[in-house]
Amino acid sequence: MFIETLITEPIYFFRIIIIVIFSITLHELAHGWAAMSQGDNTPQKTGHLTLNPVVHMGKESIIFLCLMGIAWGQMPVNPSKFRSRKLGNILVSSAGPLLNLALGILFIAVLKILVNFSLSGLFSVEFLYLAARINLTLFLFNLLPIPPLDGFHVFSEIFPKLKPLQNTQFGIFAMMLLFIIPEFGTGIGGIADLVIQSVLGTESADF
Repeated sequence: MFIETLITEPIYFFRIIIIVIFSITLHELAHGWAAMSQGDNTPQKTGHLTLNPVVHMGKESIIFLCLMGIAWGQMPVNPSKFRSRKLGNILVSSAGPLLNLALGILFIAVLKILVNFSLSGLFSVEFLYLAARINLTLFLFNLLPIPPLDGFHVFSEIFPKLKPLQNTQFGIFAMMLLFIIPEFGTGIGGIADLVIQSVLGTESADF
């Protein structure tokens, strides 16, 4: 289990915990801000416009993150309050993954500056690389068209015939398969590595 990393690689363990909690918190806040912009004040009424990670993730998610390396978050929204339900659902659903993409790009940009100007002594390049990798992975994972992921809500608005799948066991079954197949997680992480290394101009992860 992931908790074993606390014994073998404690610094790596806490880096992942910090980055994931930070990234999921901002991911959920992006959903909330987008919902507010579309006329839905539910995030504000429920007290979810906060930087408190416990509000967004819950204690169970944080505990599961420490034990298994897997976490989730939630942002209550009411699509019926969106000015345009279709467009609003697309914008609100895509806001979280796009926030992770923006964070990934930001961390890559900082890494690029540190590498190009030999300033790696100022910050931990290992931490920045890991932060970029995790956020790009979250971006790619959350855009999968599988309920209850954000990607499903986006694609089901574009392709309405997908909507009935939301009320079936398809999502649970698909998610179980994704976590059972280790190559899946490795593949998404590999794509993130490829993007980062292509930008940095490195052939292998030296971080």
